[in-house]
Amino acid sequence: MISYLTSSWNHRFLIWRLARREVEARFRGSLLGVFWALVLPLMMLGVFSLVFGSVFGTRWVRPGGAMTIGEYGYPMVLFSGLIIFGIISEPVTRAPGLVLENISYVKKVVFPLEILPLVALISAIITAAIAFVAFLAVFIFLYGLPPITILALPLILLPLVMTTIGIVYFFASLGVFLRDLAQVVAPLITAIMFLSPLLYPLESLPEPYRPWLYLNPLTTCLIQARDVIFWGKLPPLGEWAAYFLISFLVMTAGGYWFTRTKKAFADVV
Repeated sequence: MISYLTSSWNHRFLIWRLARREVEARFRGSLLGVFWALVLPLMMLGVFSLVFGSVFGTRWVRPGGAMTIGEYGYPMVLFSGLIIFGIISEPVTRAPGLVLENISYVKKVVFPLEILPLVALISAIITAAIAFVAFLAVFIFLYGLPPITILALPLILLPLVMTTIGIVYFFASLGVFLRDLAQVVAPLITAIMFLSPLLYPLESLPEPYRPWLYLNPLTTCLIQARDVIFWGKLPPLGEWAAYFLISFLVMTAGGYWFTRTKKAFADVV
């Protein structure tokens, strides 16, 4: 793990350059360019507001014991969840083809292949950060300043980022040997979305089913992120620490698997 972190730090400028190039390549040649990354989330939020706010009149209410501690429009709560979901869905969906898309790096040059999953992840984080700027602007316009606990959001997202990089390492390596993996990942990501409190509050489920949703790496992050963004509540330290430890183990296992198998990539591709 120390070797992996050292390699990532030594190649930090290359990682950033490649991630920025990926983000820019998505919008190259378009009229608004990178500004589309800001416009598209606002358009999505407008659609959510029209459908769920105006048509269905849906509200997301979080109970706080015997009283309600907060009430927000369903589109805003949903939009915040979709931004977080994008951090895991985009790189994991790309993971099976990540090495295969960069065969030249495998065969022709001495290239640190272990940074490819990091590039995909950072690209997704940049996109999520831009979308969050749009979300925050609308939040301030509608509700005023968010709770001070929103400053803890990066720490809340850290375990999800670590889990994601571990999964991406594993799938990126496995995708070299099992080309059918790409067909499996798409429905898996859909299952992760629906089997998490992204579209509904966890409290809406019957009590016996709630613990099972915590097997989903997205569940804890969504609940804690909404607590700090909307409800002004920090997660229990023990709960966050346990989530962090599990995420660290997943990241370490994924990195170890990738390191052990990358020597065979050139023989397969």
